Amino acid sequence: MAITRVLVANRGEIALRVIKACRALGIKSVLAVSAADRESLPSKEADRVVCIGPARAADSYLKVEALIAAALGTGSDAIHPGYGFLAERPELARACEQNKVQFIGPRPESILKMGNKLLAREIVRGYGIPIIPGSEKVHSFQEGLQIAKEIGLPILIKAAAGGGGRGIKIVTENGELQGAFETAAAEARAAFGDETLYIDRYIPNARHIEVQVLGDRFGNVIHAGERDCSLQRRHQKVIEEAPAYSISDALREEIRAAGVIIAKNMKYENAGTVEFILDQDQERFYFLEMNTRIQVEHPVTEAITGIDLVQEQIRIANGHALTLSQSQVQFSGHAIECRITAESAKDGFRPCPGQITRWQPSSGADIRVDSHGYAGYTVPPFYDSLLAKLIVRGENRVKTVARMQQALASFVVSGIETTIPFLRLLVCQLDYIKGNVNTKWLEKFLATSSLLELGAE
Repeated sequence: MAITRVLVANRGEIALRVIKACRALGIKSVLAVSAADRESLPSKEADRVVCIGPARAADSYLKVEALIAAALGTGSDAIHPGYGFLAERPELARACEQNKVQFIGPRPESILKMGNKLLAREIVRGYGIPIIPGSEKVHSFQEGLQIAKEIGLPILIKAAAGGGGRGIKIVTENGELQGAFETAAAEARAAFGDETLYIDRYIPNARHIEVQVLGDRFGNVIHAGERDCSLQRRHQKVIEEAPAYSISDALREEIRAAGVIIAKNMKYENAGTVEFILDQDQERFYFLEMNTRIQVEHPVTEAITGIDLVQEQIRIANGHALTLSQSQVQFSGHAIECRITAESAKDGFRPCPGQITRWQPSSGADIRVDSHGYAGYTVPPFYDSLLAKLIVRGENRVKTVARMQQALASFVVSGIETTIPFLRLLVCQLDYIKGNVNTKWLEKFLATSSLLELGAE
């Protein structure tokens, strides 16, 4: 049965993005909202809106039964989970199967396999893809100490069920190990309900590179290139680019091929992202994890390929084969995305909910803004602070960085504080402009920047 109506099980800019993709395909959209999002921009754009619960995500966006009831009650053929919330929870995908509602994403077993980092490592190792030297499950601090001695410091302690940068601790000295172990376990238990930990060797001069893959139910798998997501704060991405810069074409092709090998062997369906850590000193890459959903940074891939990834997701879920073969995927230019959040950088990135009194986004050729913001909108305090994604494209990276500098300078938001001043400062740094960065560069930059600089317009 063809998909004719999609329940959008998310909020903010990604909900709006899915609604627009549905409209382009002639599919009706039903937006599931919490009580706090009744007046959101996505609610004004959807064909229908249904309230699924109170403001707290635990009582609305994270309730599988509420989403299934909303889908069945509105005659929706499918559910699109966006990213975050339940997007990578096999329970939602499984509930969709049980209720004959199409899940616009991979099969539950694929989500389950890649959702546990230890299981994912074992699976990918079997495909011949390099894995960072490390451990399996660590049962105690004493066991962790022994593993640290074998691997050698520095190390990363990580949550097996982790994501979003939570449950990760860097240990550079033996005296730090016990405290880091206990904190990581507590964070993992609070965030994921699972305190299972494992240990990886820490690569100090690393880059974070990820490959966008698409697979259909007929066994076809392609990549849509790679993205560099090395600029991170507390393991959260801040700026993303496509293609990855400052790497050789040979290494680029190896990384892309590894992403396809993993997805092909898994018989992966729908959109996914295979993430790798690149050791810049050794020019070697290692599998990190796979995200079984659309990524926040997918627009930079769309900008250089012309592929609408969300429409592809819906087509694949509808039973269609991929619209492109690998040889038909063409790359043109360079794209950068800055995540603009409702936070005050000068106050330690304090969340800044409140009413937007002026909203003047950047505009012009090769500039795209994905956002749910508008003048008069009240940013609620209950959710992630992502407010907008500013995406620019240029012929090459030098021109794209210059265009991003200009686009950020013309983006005006009043009434609440945002990270625009911080981003404007960031993209003017010489190291960033030259591409001399790694996954720790941004945190070092923040440590040496004054509060006045971070908040300066």
